[in-house]
Amino acid sequence: MAKRAFDFACATLGLAILMPSFAIIALAIKLDSPGPVFFRGERVGLGGKPFRIFKFRTMVVDAAQRGPGITTHGDTRITRVGHFLRKYKIDELPQLFNVLLGEMSLVGPRPEDPRYVAYYTPEQRRVLEVRPGITSPATLHYHHEERWLEGKDWETAYLNELMPRKLAIELEYLDTRTWLADLKIILQTLLVIFR
Repeated sequence: MAKRAFDFACATLGLAILMPSFAIIALAIKLDSPGPVFFRGERVGLGGKPFRIFKFRTMVVDAAQRGPGITTHGDTRITRVGHFLRKYKIDELPQLFNVLLGEMSLVGPRPEDPRYVAYYTPEQRRVLEVRPGITSPATLHYHHEERWLEGKDWETAYLNELMPRKLAIELEYLDTRTWLADLKIILQTLLVIFR
């Protein structure tokens, strides 16, 4: 309950502070390429319940028809503004709306696309017992995830190597998480972004 209250308070404050910059980002996205400001991809949340994640759109409007659900290295679907937003993780900031709605937490296992959750083992499905987070230990470890996904066999590499490694980190976090650990992850995330 305390974690939810902390998340709600931080998300409210964060959105209040960021709203003017959101307007500028929205304008840049609209001027750069046609389409909506937000991307609302389906993800799997607490208890295996699907929800729609908020992200600033960083790809061309028909990206889903042009390629995979995961962004690979050198992905040509990313817009000019999208490259900048992704580099500094700015595209993730609208997930504060998901936190307000109670679908996400500030810190927790990253939410996954339903197509890949279907491959989770019973042990890996433990990550669905908590709200997914905007940031997590696995996010910090693999903050340039697309660099791991090159070549024609990127999906096999994701399913057999990257996803299990990320989930192992998330499960370790679940077994040892504390309020202080969450605060440390938030601060480390800010350092990664601003560095």
